[in-house]
Amino acid sequence: MKKTQPIGIFDSGIGGLTVAKAISALLPNETLMYFGDTIHMPYGERSAEQILFYAVNITEFLIQKGAKIIVIACNSASSVAYQFLKKKYEGQIDVIGVISPVVDYITAHDFKKVGIIGTKATIASKNYETLLHQQKPAQKVCSMATPLLAPMIEEGYFNNSISQTIINSYLSNWRFKNVDAMVLACTHYPLIKKEILRFYHKHVEVIDTTEIVAQAVKSSLANQKLMMPSKKGKDHFYVSRYTDSFEKTTKIFYGKLVVIEEVPFEKIF
Repeated sequence: MKKTQPIGIFDSGIGGLTVAKAISALLPNETLMYFGDTIHMPYGERSAEQILFYAVNITEFLIQKGAKIIVIACNSASSVAYQFLKKKYEGQIDVIGVISPVVDYITAHDFKKVGIIGTKATIASKNYETLLHQQKPAQKVCSMATPLLAPMIEEGYFNNSISQTIINSYLSNWRFKNVDAMVLACTHYPLIKKEILRFYHKHVEVIDTTEIVAQAVKSSLANQKLMMPSKKGKDHFYVSRYTDSFEKTTKIFYGKLVVIEEVPFEKIF
């Protein structure tokens, strides 16, 4: 493995670009290689067998393209495929998901009650609760699906009165009473972090999973002595199906427009 190799990142679509953005901000010298499996999105509506099949093949594609580390920038894929990929590529390449680093962060802090918001699939999986209680059995956790938020964000509705009203409605739910931490368990949600902080008047810690995952990537590369001392490579962004709207939306999630290359899924085998 060489320092000059890129960081491989994948998601079912566009949400994982917030993870890529956080990694790029924390590690500006690193080259990124992103794969959005747009033809199969959203993974939350797929079976576990399908998600695992997609994740394995995309991971292999990124490795063949020279990735030095794999980041699963998707809660659904992390829930289903993280442990399998971690074991499959043990000793070959490090694999980081979006759930385990957040669980480690929570267990390292003294939160009395933790709230979790995410998609229906992520909340139904109860992966966060299961892992949290394995490490910290007494931890109080409450979770709720917030299905309107991801499509709202994709349509550009955030940082306005409409989005704030919807967010306030969700966070006012009785189950979140007296939380002192709120986990944004969807890679779309960093885009509404300011509005969530506004609701809580900054009295609740809003846990941005993208920032924590970026820190986990940095630690992994540092431990392996694979961090780049200076920027040399060119970032690459692949999708399994190209659309004009997807390319335009990258500005919302990544902060700038990027050049996207289509790689049909059947060609990554």
